[in-house]
Amino acid sequence: MIPGVVWSTFLMVFLAELGDKTQLATMLLAAKSRSPGSVLVGASLALLLTTALGVVMGAAMSRLVPATYLRWSAGLGFIAVGILLLLRR
Repeated sequence: MIPGVVWSTFLMVFLAELGDKTQLATMLLAAKSRSPGSVLVGASLALLLTTALGVVMGAAMSRLVPATYLRWSAGLGFIAVGILLLLRR
């Protein structure tokens, strides 16, 4: 395990998730629930599973598609989503 990769990944995901709709949803569930610990466990397991899926898919895709194309595709995808959100009424 490479410490620099671990810390940069942690920082990027942590900052991206702050104020995210998932965080807001878990805040509402914890406020509504009588068991915030259960909300923590459920949300943690969900994030773990989605992250594992992303890592497996990313590793598989990197063997088939050069990283430059993946980076460009991801960037263009984010731009497309942003444009769609701006055009939406």
